Amino acid sequence: MRSGISFTVCVGDRQRLQAIVAAPKSPQKHVWRAGIILLSGEGLGTSAIMDRTGKSKTCVWRWQERFMHAGVDGLLRDGSRPPGKAPVPPARVAEIVRLTLEPPPHEATHWTLRAMAKVAGVAASTVQAIWKAHGLSPHRWRHFKLSNDPAFAEKLTDIVGLYVDPPAHAVVLSVDEKSQIQALDRTQPGLPMKKGRAGTMTHDYKRHGTTTLFAALNVLDGTVIGQNMQRHRHQEFIRFLNRVEREVHRP
Repeated sequence: MRSGISFTVCVGDRQRLQAIVAAPKSPQKHVWRAGIILLSGEGLGTSAIMDRTGKSKTCVWRWQERFMHAGVDGLLRDGSRPPGKAPVPPARVAEIVRLTLEPPPHEATHWTLRAMAKVAGVAASTVQAIWKAHGLSPHRWRHFKLSNDPAFAEKLTDIVGLYVDPPAHAVVLSVDEKSQIQALDRTQPGLPMKKGRAGTMTHDYKRHGTTTLFAALNVLDGTVIGQNMQRHRHQEFIRFLNRVEREVHRP
């Protein structure tokens, strides 16, 4: 043993240590700590204990010293360590949350990790942890639209009811138009994707005008009827409805 360390393993301690080693549910760190003391009690030197346990010299000496001062119980607990980083004060956390819920003072659409970290004087990882703990995602948006129609609730009930419980022998279609779709094309043809290389396309494009897409979705079987037209007046819409009527099989 190292000079200054001296102890004797009594019968009671030896039995406890052997029980720790033999127990199948003992944590491995307790097993090898107990093994160091048992081997020390048998009179083995530091080098022999290192060979038997695979631990370093300083590790062997540390747990021999712990056993000398605290006995078997000292082997079963870990020494307290100071935290590597001081926790963020609650007042600072509350301030970061408050700032996150307000628009950023600089020219930006939303807060970013780096912008908030600079304003709050903390690391970006700290801001990320606070946002995660409070369920905040400044970069995400959910769109909404409030209707000013006084009969909106009644109309909503009629439309939803039509989908949920359609009339007998009826075909329910959801029809919409997407007007002024830009027909864009790249200025040069790209190269196809292959192993080790992604597909390519030019950064610039050219316009081929606009088109209007009418589409009808059959919510029963998922089929879509679509047609492009140059304009989107009521005449084109009626033409499209007539096509839907022709192509949908009557029940």
